Amino acid sequence: MTATPDLAERYIAAWNATDPAARRALVEEVFAEDVTYTDPMADVAGRAALDATIAAVHGMFPGFVFRLAGPADAHHDQLRFTWHLGPEGEEAPVVGSDVAVTDADGRIRTVLGFLDRVPASA
Repeated sequence: MTATPDLAERYIAAWNATDPAARRALVEEVFAEDVTYTDPMADVAGRAALDATIAAVHGMFPGFVFRLAGPADAHHDQLRFTWHLGPEGEEAPVVGSDVAVTDADGRIRTVLGFLDRVPASA
């Protein structure tokens, strides 16, 4: 299955879901059951662990939203995009880039995340 740029939008929607049931449904829709997610702050495997990671990010940054920083680039089973995390309508204090690989069903099975800008430690 070929990855498509709209998959990045669905990925962002999953990361923005604050309602636990809605988030779980999006995680099941977008990510493979055996998904792996690795970034500088997390290294998790499986949908439940990814869902818990997303919930933890909401706890660290309440009220912040993820948004795509531009168009996603996709070819074959690979997808890359840059995202911003911050208050709606304000400059984002957190910026990152992700590369994702899809499985045969078009779900994301691997995410490799990079943090390009993070807030200074207090």
